[in-house]
Amino acid sequence: MSTAFADVTASDSTLRRFLHGLPGVDAVGLEARAASLGTRSIKTTAKAYAIDLAISMIDLTTLEGADTPGKVRALGAKAVNPDPTDRETPRTAAVCVYPDMVATAKEAVAGSGVKVASVATAFPAGRAAIEVKLGDVREAVAAGADEIDMVIDRGAFLSGDYMTVYEQIRAVKEACGTARLKVIFETGELSTYDNIKRASWIGMIAGADFIKTSTGKVGVNATPPNTLLMLEAVRDFRAQTGVQIGVKPAGGIRSTKDAVKFLVLVNETAGPDWLDNHWFRFGASSLLNDLLMQRQKLATGRYSGPDYVTVD
Repeated sequence: MSTAFADVTASDSTLRRFLHGLPGVDAVGLEARAASLGTRSIKTTAKAYAIDLAISMIDLTTLEGADTPGKVRALGAKAVNPDPTDRETPRTAAVCVYPDMVATAKEAVAGSGVKVASVATAFPAGRAAIEVKLGDVREAVAAGADEIDMVIDRGAFLSGDYMTVYEQIRAVKEACGTARLKVIFETGELSTYDNIKRASWIGMIAGADFIKTSTGKVGVNATPPNTLLMLEAVRDFRAQTGVQIGVKPAGGIRSTKDAVKFLVLVNETAGPDWLDNHWFRFGASSLLNDLLMQRQKLATGRYSGPDYVTVD
């Protein structure tokens, strides 16, 4: 937590006063700006750069009840070597799995530089006692997770119990040790842009290394407007504190065209300092296949056959 916000987090009432004192979000203006930035076109050379950058920003993810060690190993191999026919293809940023699969994922990407992220804190609902949530985190970290993706208690947030949300993020951050913490808001359940803005500030004040839109498990996930709003928040937070925090839109980003729109949002809102996988990620596994197909098209002038990329 930044010492600049010690007074803000002194009590539930001071935290509430701060969050409700944030400038209200102009929904029409936010959506119009996101739509306007989404119409930007980029030249072929810039597109090639954007595709490689987007590949390097992906958290390649499998979060299913039917996950097996074999599936996780295959995912790790794809993260390390996305296109076996072109060794110049960038590696993805990370693979993201459940805590019990961390050790398997760690072995699969050993020595590659690809990070292993683990969802925790009773993902995706977050409906568990704090002791259970922290146990989840400690299990993943002990198994070698480099990053933890936690979910906030949306019930507490929506009932106005901001201090519980703040304190749980603080406790999880401490349990992470040296692992980086991504805090998931599940923006589709927060209902309003003002709530997304308040959640962003709670996460940043509490020590998040990343703020993340969604679990990918609900109907509404990452959108250009909610990601733009979060990018504005990290920009403003750095201006106030000097601390840089990452952003991760997750869920629903499937095409290269979509990915480029998000990269334009990053560049035009937070700035080029965030155009790096240390500060921006895509939680969008199916996106990788389209990026690889478009990369092949740029290189050869044609699309490869349907068997060129794996189907997740």
